[in-house]
Amino acid sequence: MSRKLVKFLILFDNSSLLYFPGQFLSGRVLVELKDDTPALGLHFHVVGEGVVRLRKHGHDRIYDKENYIDFRMRLLGEPGQGPVLLSPGIHSFPFKLGLPLGLPSTFLGKHGWVQYFCKAALREPNGLTHKNQQVFIVMNPIDLNLEQPSIAQPFQCEIEHNLGVNCVSSGVVICSVSLDRGGYVPGETVGISALIQNRSKITIKETKASLTETIQYLVRNRVVQSETRELVALTRGKIRPGANDEWNNEQIYVPPLPPTNLRGCHLIRVQYDVYFIIQPKSFEKEVKLQLPITLATYPLRGNEGTLRGKHGTHYPSTLPIFRPWLEEKTV
Repeated sequence: MSRKLVKFLILFDNSSLLYFPGQFLSGRVLVELKDDTPALGLHFHVVGEGVVRLRKHGHDRIYDKENYIDFRMRLLGEPGQGPVLLSPGIHSFPFKLGLPLGLPSTFLGKHGWVQYFCKAALREPNGLTHKNQQVFIVMNPIDLNLEQPSIAQPFQCEIEHNLGVNCVSSGVVICSVSLDRGGYVPGETVGISALIQNRSKITIKETKASLTETIQYLVRNRVVQSETRELVALTRGKIRPGANDEWNNEQIYVPPLPPTNLRGCHLIRVQYDVYFIIQPKSFEKEVKLQLPITLATYPLRGNEGTLRGKHGTHYPSTLPIFRPWLEEKTV
C-alpha cells in the first residue's frame, strides 16, 4: 500500500490545536489513495498521559506514569469482517469526543511531561500497518475570581533572626515582608513592602526579592528531582548596624509564563514563590523568607466586572506553552 497511499493525516477542526477540558475534540482522518486499496480497518486512539523519567546514579532509571485519557474507536471496518475496498481518491473519516473535565494542562519539562495526542493506524490484509499521530494542547485555566477569597487579600511574613557564629550572638535582624495579594496573572506586578531592622553588629550587604518557579517530579509519591529558577529579581543596597530599610510597595513584573494548572496530575508539581532574601556580610548565611503565590490565567475583577489591574498593566495577548529556560542551568 505504501506506493498507493499518498496522504495519511490527522486534521483537527481547531487549527490552533488548543483545547479546554470539557470541549469537544473533533476533526477527521484523511486518507488519499492512488489505486484501489483493501483495508482491514482504521483505528483511532486518543491518549492523555503524565510521565516522569530520569536517570540517577549512572544507569538506574526512575520512571512513573499515569493516564488521563485512553479512548479507542474504529473509524473503518468491524471486528471479524473482511477487508473493505477503498477507491482511488481522498477519503475522510470524522471523529468527535468530549474531553473530560479536570484534565491537567499540557506541560513539557526536563524530566517529565503531561501530553495529549491522537494516533491513527490503517491496517491492510498483508499485515502492514500505517501509523500517524498528532499532538494537541490542553489548557486548564485558573480564574482568580473562583479561587479562595483570601487570594485577593494582602498577606505577610515575619522573622527575627540571630546573627553570629560559634554560638556568639552579634544581635538580631527583624524583617517583616508583605505582598499586596496572593494571586496574579502574567502582565501584572507583585507589590512588595518590607521593613528590615538591623539590630546586629553586622552590616547587611543587600536585600533581594525574587520571583521563582519550582518544579518537582514525583515517583510513587516521593520527590525524585526538583528544579528552581529565578525569573525576576529586585535588589537594594547595604543596611548598616543599627539602621533600618523600608521597601514601600516595590513592583516585580510577572513575565509571560505558561499558564500552569497541573491539578489532577500527581507526578509533577509547579509552584511559584516570592522569596525575600537578606544577605549579611562576612560568613553569615543568608536569611530567606518564602511567600507562595498563585499564577493564574484570568485576572481578578471587581463586583461590577471590571478588571482590578493596576494602572498601566498590559496583559499579553498570548502565553507560551513551553519553557525554553528549562534547558539552561537551574539554581
